[in-house]
Amino acid sequence: MKFYSRSLLILTLTAGLFFSACNQPEKKAQSVEGIQHVEWSQNANIYEVNIRQYSEEGTFNAFREDLPRLEAMGVKILWLMPIHPIGEENRKGPLGSYYSVQDYKAVNPNFGTEEDFRALVDEAHALGMKVIIDWVANHTAWDSPWTENPEWYELNEEGNFMPPRGTDWTDVIQLNFENQEMRAAMVDAMEYWVRDFDIDGYRCDVAGMVPLDFWKDARASLDEIKPVFMLAEDEGPQMHEAFDMTYAWTYAHLIREIAAGNEGFEALDSLMEVEATKFPESAYRMYFTSNHDENSWNGTDPGMYGENFENFAVLSATIDGMPLIYNGQESVLDKQLEFFEKDEIEWKEYELTQFYTMLLQLNEENEALWNGQYGGDLSIYNSPEETFAYRRDKGDDWVFVYLNNGDESINVPLDEYDIPADASGYQIYSDQLPPEATNYYEVLPNSWLLIANE
Repeated sequence: MKFYSRSLLILTLTAGLFFSACNQPEKKAQSVEGIQHVEWSQNANIYEVNIRQYSEEGTFNAFREDLPRLEAMGVKILWLMPIHPIGEENRKGPLGSYYSVQDYKAVNPNFGTEEDFRALVDEAHALGMKVIIDWVANHTAWDSPWTENPEWYELNEEGNFMPPRGTDWTDVIQLNFENQEMRAAMVDAMEYWVRDFDIDGYRCDVAGMVPLDFWKDARASLDEIKPVFMLAEDEGPQMHEAFDMTYAWTYAHLIREIAAGNEGFEALDSLMEVEATKFPESAYRMYFTSNHDENSWNGTDPGMYGENFENFAVLSATIDGMPLIYNGQESVLDKQLEFFEKDEIEWKEYELTQFYTMLLQLNEENEALWNGQYGGDLSIYNSPEETFAYRRDKGDDWVFVYLNNGDESINVPLDEYDIPADASGYQIYSDQLPPEATNYYEVLPNSWLLIANE
């Protein structure tokens, strides 16, 4: 895949334009108070790493060799899926689920040693990247040493350990968050990786199944060691009392429905309206086309999005939130990775690396695309069916995006979107060769157009 850009160097546009044909989601004050974000997160992106499947070796050291490539692509936050030993009792599949944690203070020996992990973190930091690790606080493996304290767990009517209620997670058992000793041990384990390995925060699995007051206490303790970044696998607004960022699950499910033709872009417009008033203005939302769950259980990028995958990747990187890339997407991840056994990524030709590099660079440099309150206002325009047009503005920075999911070309009149027809002061990015200066731009079927100030 190729995309093209053309730099147009006469003058820059000013902000504060009046959009007569667009909708700006209203921002309202919220009762939920967001936390103070660490400064480096303001224009960060996030890249999820599945150590087991990333390479043939499936080790920290093998992944560490790829850090310069990811740094060159513009990756800022590395999220490592669980690095801990996996339980053997009631294990699913030959290698087990990453989320069946046997020991919170050890590393999976299949991945390497603690020193290997430390070297990975140190090199990532030297390259200007941050590292967060997955944390599974709700449950442990059946053979965790914590089972020596049965009162740390919820027990069934017979007084035995049990999986989390309402799940088929038969390889794990539910912890008891009414037990203060267990809570203290959990916080101590979380402090260990921040203090002794200098990690930069956590992605917290099924965070909404754990009491919010635990997360608030844990966050306060971690921040005393160093300011951390916390991502919740949940999308409740209240989670922002303890977390920097929540999953945009509703968005992710909706764009799959749009790609399948079951919903139209007007549903996305409505969702943006609702979420603008639902979440604190400071909240970071994580937007994505895939992750380990989506890939393993729901489908590949081509399978879920068809010819319009790039359109939804552009959307997820430029709408009002932080973009996530799942490892392998830059090489067209066109197979579902097995969850409980070895099934490494087929890296091929890194076909989408240039595409993602462009998106991540814009996210870092153009303040209109920064995260939460640090980014620009979102304005959604009226546009034909199967298209989506929007713009984000902050100060002198702005970005305009036009997505065409239809099977016919669309002529986009630039002046209707407050973009000068003389092609001055901005740069055009597209998956097609841009025209010379004109008063409209033709967006081909299943294509995208992105225009940003210089």
